[in-house]
Amino acid sequence: MPTLTLRGKVIITGEIEAVTGLHIGGAAAGLDIGGIDNPIIRHPVTREPYIPGSSLRGKMRSLLDHHLGKEANHFIQRREPVVRLHVCEDEAAYTRCPVCQIFGVTPGERRGWKNLKPARLIVRDVHLARDHEATERLRQAKTDLPFTEVKWEAAIDRITAAAVPRQNERVPAGAVFAPFELVYGLYDLNGTGCDRDLDWLRYVFKAMELLEDDYLGGYGSRGAGKIRFRQIKVEFKSRRYYEGEVALETLAERIDDVRQLPVSEYITRLQQLIREG
Repeated sequence: MPTLTLRGKVIITGEIEAVTGLHIGGAAAGLDIGGIDNPIIRHPVTREPYIPGSSLRGKMRSLLDHHLGKEANHFIQRREPVVRLHVCEDEAAYTRCPVCQIFGVTPGERRGWKNLKPARLIVRDVHLARDHEATERLRQAKTDLPFTEVKWEAAIDRITAAAVPRQNERVPAGAVFAPFELVYGLYDLNGTGCDRDLDWLRYVFKAMELLEDDYLGGYGSRGAGKIRFRQIKVEFKSRRYYEGEVALETLAERIDDVRQLPVSEYITRLQQLIREG
């Protein structure tokens, strides 16, 4: 029988700043504030906007697929609009693929694979930063709707110049969501170690960097959705930490540029900590 041993978890936290207006769509039927063609998603209790972990994780995976040139070979939805993504179909490809290793594959028919591991990356929902000056400014601002603006756009007929207006709800630029939390698990399968998991950790930071130069949510090609990761902190919880024997290990703190994260230093330090248990 296979044995899977958790060797520790890397915890990446910080803030997400909306550099431009942010639109992550929600269901119009679920909103009681009428008149908006394209509402955003809101917390069902506080009614505040938030960033679903699924949106953040899905965009990071998509950008990493593009960066590594992965084939979109798996249909999520065959009817229009067709939705496809990359999923390794054989075990040999999976063993070499950082995308499927980090973000996971649906077990299903892959249950017989000997090298199948759990998805390494967990991405939490991110809420508006409590007690942050940016949130207080937003709370006091006279916006069109609570915490959001209504942006008017118009499609222009190229022949008659007739305009068809539409309304998009957005979180204004400058809003801060915090804390974001990414949890990266390190697993040892059948005593083979977790050096490859450590090596693939750099792709998590690569996906964050790619996302900063792309957009999150909708209407990105029209200016919305630019974000920036700030105050990034990287910590490690080893097996001994969970047993109450050692303190939390901080690997990096308060870094505002993903590109400045010394990933190679983490890996060396993490290898040492894992050897210590």
